[in-house]
Amino acid sequence: MLPRRFVYLSTSGVYGDCAGERVDETRAPRPRTERARRRLDAEQAVSNWGAREGVETVILRVPGIYAADRLPLDRLARGTPVLRREDDVYTNHIHADDLAAIVATALHAAPASGTYNASDDSAIKMGDWLDLVADRAGLARPRRVSRAEASRVVPADLLSFMSESRRLSNERLKSELGVRLRYPTVVHGLAAREIAA
Repeated sequence: MLPRRFVYLSTSGVYGDCAGERVDETRAPRPRTERARRRLDAEQAVSNWGAREGVETVILRVPGIYAADRLPLDRLARGTPVLRREDDVYTNHIHADDLAAIVATALHAAPASGTYNASDDSAIKMGDWLDLVADRAGLARPRRVSRAEASRVVPADLLSFMSESRRLSNERLKSELGVRLRYPTVVHGLAAREIAA
């Protein structure tokens, strides 16, 4: 028996680098990494399957998921540097509790279809995010480096995240699905729980 609706969690990485621009769901995907290309292929497969089988499909493009037990503490403890402010990129986040609520809403809301950015309201750069986590956890803030130096000292998989900048719009999520975030920004999310370094 087929479900009435299927929700697939994709990644905001399918948009690729947007040079810090505000990005909504009408933006054409331009994935730059293999993992993002695989996710875009999966989005298309899910949508095609739903159309063929008569199953409503919802695609959630999810950015960095965080919670008290899901923070970059190991990265901070290792002292991995971040980009200096003039080279830094915007990152996007969603608290795990909010993501769970979004998935439940996407499964049961009427109507719900198509693609939604499952992001909070934050507009924060990567270095500032890591500074916030470090301060909250009582760890040293990461060293800031130029992009040229980062290409020499930052692992390649992490460097790929430091090469894409975008600010996700969640207006469709809120206006069409009526989502109300418990943690509208990372500041709210980090303040809500004790963080053990």
